[in-house]
Amino acid sequence: MLSRIAESIFWIGRYVERADVTARILDVQTQLLIEDPFVDEEELCRLLLNIMGVPQDGPVDQRALLRLLLSDAKSPASVVATLGAARESARRARETLSTDMWSAINTTWRAISTGRVPGMRTNMAFEWVRERSAVINGVADSTMNRDESWHFLVLGRSIERTDMTARLLTTTALAGVPSGGWQSALRACGAYEAFLRTYRGTEGDREAAEFLLVDRLFPRSILSALMTAEQCLEELGSSERRVGFGDEAQRLLGRARADLEYRRFADILGNLPVEMEKLQETCSDAAEAIALRYFDTSEHVTWAGGF
Repeated sequence: MLSRIAESIFWIGRYVERADVTARILDVQTQLLIEDPFVDEEELCRLLLNIMGVPQDGPVDQRALLRLLLSDAKSPASVVATLGAARESARRARETLSTDMWSAINTTWRAISTGRVPGMRTNMAFEWVRERSAVINGVADSTMNRDESWHFLVLGRSIERTDMTARLLTTTALAGVPSGGWQSALRACGAYEAFLRTYRGTEGDREAAEFLLVDRLFPRSILSALMTAEQCLEELGSSERRVGFGDEAQRLLGRARADLEYRRFADILGNLPVEMEKLQETCSDAAEAIALRYFDTSEHVTWAGGF
């Protein structure tokens, strides 16, 4: 498979996932600002911008937060810019994508470029982004062969999901919201109902953190995303070696997965922001290793807001 095609498909997976999770995080955080009068708006907005890799020196409020992370095409971490980048990546890989998948991505971008999305109310815009992300992923699932293209797409999505969930958990741990903070994190991941069924109505913070970090069956948990990324790398050729690992990315992700899976959970939870920062660094290092092995490094994409 041509390296430029593989890289474009890998980044489609990352960009679509980044747009989806950013919209989910913004939806929950803006609702929190509305519902809880004791939350310090500027502190929460600044915290979220820092964690998303968009630090600001001057005063920030909810309007600035939404501009920088939702609607500003010049802000690399915004949903609008991210979906635009997904469309550009799809254009580069047009010959390998199905007509339905190209149409799903292109239709999403046209709604943005014509001003339809920036003119929406914020809650409707969040819902629209989640729906379009689900459409793109659903079309990919139903129209792509389970070949290298599929594995690169899912690999990119899984690494981005790990990174973004780590950012969400850091926000939750540092926000200092005593009431409903972890329930908000569950809702941001679309995990609330699955969590209640798993823990049979228990709504403790420890259980919520455990579910989002190390549940093997919920697809948006960090552990599940790491396992999926490892499987993709295995399919892409890591299994050719009988001893050790020929793939540095698989070694990095496997070590992070084992660290989460076999350490005492209390040790992870007791220092969660630091642990999540280390996990983000691992995702960045793994993406670099993937680029060095599979992609044309002269055109390597640098992710804004990352490590």
